[in-house]
Amino acid sequence: MSRLLYENSISYKGYLIIPFVFGNIDSYDIYSYKILSEIAQKSQFHKAENPAGIYGSSIENIIDIAKEHIDKYSDFVSHCDNFKFRYVYRNNLIIVFQEAGKYFYDHYPPDSLNNIAAPKLFLSEYECLRWIKQGMDGLHTR
Repeated sequence: MSRLLYENSISYKGYLIIPFVFGNIDSYDIYSYKILSEIAQKSQFHKAENPAGIYGSSIENIIDIAKEHIDKYSDFVSHCDNFKFRYVYRNNLIIVFQEAGKYFYDHYPPDSLNNIAAPKLFLSEYECLRWIKQGMDGLHTR
């Protein structure tokens, strides 16, 4: 599997659809996808890889396949966007959340959906993002 294409991810009904290049046939990319769920492990699709079992010929095509599968088989539907404040930095996905005036984040590396965020609270989104950037920049300068 190539890296997850977080910059092409789409938030849809409480899920984050994340495409990636599954393989290559005759110099054409074949796309697949992974899913994060805003309700985490409570959803059957959290961290699932291509639950539809169908691959696509473009990013747009695989996103449509994922949306159709979610429409048919999802175990919940959300009308808010918990993935609204997501950022891609050095091919890493950063999702910032706010609850009761405090900010925290999830951090996913380019090649997996294993959250590597530190358990830390911040007073603002800016403070949270600055702390993450400093940490990631420090890793790359060593």
